[in-house]
Amino acid sequence: MASLVEERPWHRVWPAHVPRSLDYPHEPAWRLLERNLPRFAHRVALQEIDHESLAAGRSLTYEELWRAVRGVASGLTAAGVERGTRVGLCLPNSAALVIGYYATWVAGGTVVPVNPGAREGEIEQHVTDAGVAVVVGPSAQAAETVASRLTLPFIDARELQAMESRPPAVPVAGDSGRDVAVLLYTGGTTGAPKGAMLSHRNIVVNTTQFAEWYAFAPGDEVSVCALPLFHSGGMSGVMNVPLSAGATLLVFGRFSAAAVAHAVTRHRVTRLFGVPTMFIALLNDPAGRAADYSSLRACRTNAAPLPPSVKAAFDELVGREVLIEGYGLTETSPLTHANPIHRARAGSIGLPLPDTDARIVDESGRDVAPGQPGELLIRGPQVMLGYWNRPTATAEALCDGWLKTGDIARMDDEGYFAIVDRLKDLINTAGFKVWPREVEETIYAHEAVALVMVIGVPDDYRGEAVKACVVLKDGHRGRVREAEIAEFCRARLTPYKVPRIVEFRDALPQTTTGKMLRRLLRESS
Repeated sequence: MASLVEERPWHRVWPAHVPRSLDYPHEPAWRLLERNLPRFAHRVALQEIDHESLAAGRSLTYEELWRAVRGVASGLTAAGVERGTRVGLCLPNSAALVIGYYATWVAGGTVVPVNPGAREGEIEQHVTDAGVAVVVGPSAQAAETVASRLTLPFIDARELQAMESRPPAVPVAGDSGRDVAVLLYTGGTTGAPKGAMLSHRNIVVNTTQFAEWYAFAPGDEVSVCALPLFHSGGMSGVMNVPLSAGATLLVFGRFSAAAVAHAVTRHRVTRLFGVPTMFIALLNDPAGRAADYSSLRACRTNAAPLPPSVKAAFDELVGREVLIEGYGLTETSPLTHANPIHRARAGSIGLPLPDTDARIVDESGRDVAPGQPGELLIRGPQVMLGYWNRPTATAEALCDGWLKTGDIARMDDEGYFAIVDRLKDLINTAGFKVWPREVEETIYAHEAVALVMVIGVPDDYRGEAVKACVVLKDGHRGRVREAEIAEFCRARLTPYKVPRIVEFRDALPQTTTGKMLRRLLRESS
């Protein structure tokens, strides 16, 4: 295909193994898996590993995985799933979740990934907004309770596995450029959680860009799958990309430094994709420091800034450069930038991917000079269709094909980009995104609270930590402790949203009209 991007500064330092423009097949996302059968049918596609005991769980070859996917697709069809039906997958990392994704696509449905650790209220809000018609999740947990309350069909993990033996479904025909494959919820560029509509083409394109940039070797990769697959980075980087290359996925229910270190050594892992806190944990864990990383190839980290000191320390532990920072958004499927494998620059998110254009503009929308800060805009075939049922938010985020990221960045003379700051108030803690307003509204429900403001503060391990600054009502001061506020949140919010720091104050910075000044609070914290 013709390149979507004219000559740009970054083309002068372009990696030799990557074409500037790629050919993207017009096909549905399930083909990423199915196309491996002619060459890799008997290769292990997926191996579950318990993150505590290290015991091996289910193991499926590509042939077995594809057969399971088509059987479950048949079961979903019998449950009413058809083209465009939204299926809520509320499962931890597992064979079941991988199968659920691809089976939904084969059945013609749209996957709505849901955090299985979320509270009932959060799950209910999520599936209601998305218009989910079927919920899949563990029995006797929050997802089943929500499905029952909303009178939605519920399929538990055991039922899902039983469906694998059904007669295999014939994949439903669709339009890869227009049909929504995944509805991934994000704070986006304007605040309240909303569903980013990613088409099958978005996913196939970004998988192709990702695999080419990081030089995946078909049939010769072993990849750790420890990032949550209900997030865009997990869905793409640790599920779709390795599977598209005929890799073996080592699937962990959750990340454990010791377990991952053991697996890297034992299974000769070639790809370890994650967020900075994972690599910090490996550096700080005895097993992590003792692991044999000699089989590792280029490993990506994004979702939060990678401290240069962490990159240097991990590369030193491995004995060569392997840790490379990238950048992406849920709205871009997600990857848009990555460092060249052999020319990575610490503190930089790297260069735009093939067929991806990027600009940095000032408040008036004019391009700024190299080295000057401004808002990062992105254009490319991996950019979402828009936000689900939110035309106004879509129009605000997408303008003439450019996505406004809300992130402040700089580009140097060679075309390397670096994130400087954020326009939005989003808190990024260990790769998880937290919106202050949601936490504030929760804290305001406490009877002792008069005022609250939530901010992100620097944290060496998480990148940012959630901090709540609270003014108590008269009569409650001295009677309520900080730990009580945290516990109140813990009962109502997903753990990563709970403030790690609660600070009582006599007042919070405000304008004369009562507008809370978050910037001043950050400066005084």
